Amino acid sequence: MGQQYSSLNAKLTTFIEDQKVFFVGTAAAKGRVSVSPKGMDTFRVLSPDSAVWLNITGSGNETAAHLLQLPRMTIMFCSFEGKPNILRLYGQATAYHPRDDQYRKYISLFPKIEGGRQIIEMKIDLVTTACGFGVPLMDFRKERADLADWAEKQGPEKLERYKQEKNARSIDGFETGIDG
Repeated sequence: MGQQYSSLNAKLTTFIEDQKVFFVGTAAAKGRVSVSPKGMDTFRVLSPDSAVWLNITGSGNETAAHLLQLPRMTIMFCSFEGKPNILRLYGQATAYHPRDDQYRKYISLFPKIEGGRQIIEMKIDLVTTACGFGVPLMDFRKERADLADWAEKQGPEKLERYKQEKNARSIDGFETGIDG
């Protein structure tokens, strides 16, 4: 059944690399809790106690807003294929924007995807696993291209305007840091 680890090991890292989707959970001290699904080959383990993921422009920007106020984050992976397993990473996270050196340092780890707005770096302080017996078996067909296609169609200027209009504040009105 479930176990706790202080960091990732090779087996857990391989499990992460095999997953097509992950879920990010954050919350500020007040306001709503955010749980967001992510995919598109945007997650990388850097070391047993750190990871980064590329956050793509979307309809909201809750994670960045929450991290400015309270940098805790949980990331969950669960197997929809093969052996059941749930893996959670707990830790402290920082959002880097394209204007930041750290963003430029990490962006080459990911495939070129239009619309990248932040790279989130997480310092992992706890890793847990759970059985995953209640997670359904589902077959992966393919990645959706809709978000990347939409971002590419916007072009840089229109995409930047969209981020300023839709991603500068959270749904609770918190600053996201997108506008520098």
